[in-house]
Amino acid sequence: MKSQQKKTKALFLHKILIMIDFNKRLLNWYHSNRRSLPWRQTIDPYRIWISEIILQQTQVKQGLNYYQRFINHFPNVEKLAKADEDEVLKLWQGLGYYSRARNLHTAAKSILKLHNGQFPNTYIEILKLKGIGPYTAAAISSFAFNLPHAVVDGNVYRFLSRLFGISIAIDSTPGKKHFHNLAQELLNQKNPASHNQAIMEMGALQCKPFSPSCIDCPFTDRCVAFSTGRVEDFPVKEKRTKQRHRYFSYFYMVENNKLVICKRQGNDIWRNLYELPLLESPKQLPVKSLKASLNTDHHTLQLIDEKKHILSHQIIHTRFYRTSTLPDSTGNKEQWMRVPIQELKQYAFPQLIVNFLNEQGLSINHE
Repeated sequence: MKSQQKKTKALFLHKILIMIDFNKRLLNWYHSNRRSLPWRQTIDPYRIWISEIILQQTQVKQGLNYYQRFINHFPNVEKLAKADEDEVLKLWQGLGYYSRARNLHTAAKSILKLHNGQFPNTYIEILKLKGIGPYTAAAISSFAFNLPHAVVDGNVYRFLSRLFGISIAIDSTPGKKHFHNLAQELLNQKNPASHNQAIMEMGALQCKPFSPSCIDCPFTDRCVAFSTGRVEDFPVKEKRTKQRHRYFSYFYMVENNKLVICKRQGNDIWRNLYELPLLESPKQLPVKSLKASLNTDHHTLQLIDEKKHILSHQIIHTRFYRTSTLPDSTGNKEQWMRVPIQELKQYAFPQLIVNFLNEQGLSINHE
């Protein structure tokens, strides 16, 4: 009992030690090391919102071009709200996690309808928007309106867990609550915008997931993980993503310089994106089975490519077949579209299909 009390007291004293000059160290480091990024040069909540949604599952290096292209195409909420979904998805093509784009579109419509096109300026109202959770609401409200809400993203989880030596799993309910409370306690109430930018930048540039720059870190003398040689042990996670395997057979059919495509339906991956006619099966089908379904006495079927596409929760095992006809099992023929090859750039495809079509010489990348 006394040992536990002694340990608790030691942790408390260490926390106090860290907090004494935490904000000063953090902001001094940030002002010397921060990256110059376009969404940091504005307090426009719309632009900050777009950047935050793009960067949720995308690294800055890749997301920068998408951000600039998206803002150029949709410079304000009204333009985004009045756009067709296909247009929005096309701009998002290649970023993945397409629900982000659909949620952006839905939220923009809500802002136009409920807020007369003006982005809401309180944390609670921002949180009500489709696709926005506590982190994104905190980021927008602090960066755009300087409101005192602490951000807690992957970078912040990693930095704080190492600094304080926190062994509570970051993906558990107690862990999320603990880190949120700690981040809020550390928050610079007078300058939450710079503080939040700084703490995220610390995790992104200094306290990286692998090979962090501990030696020249401004918190080296206070960091529990560094002093105990356990940097790689943090943050702690309790859940592991289970990936399921799926087996796709795509049919590549070009007639009169037109490609047969169709639009994905239902509540599945790549919803409302376009693809080739598809046959999904419980396991990889032998070529003979597919040929039988096509009646090969009259038609040809040629395996031309195989790809493995890895998503966060799924592994897609894909075969592409060139064919002169399509099996009925690939879906409703009324949904098939014969699109001139030169017009394919107008359609949004999953990256798996983009890569395949580009390899076939049908360039459909962003112009």
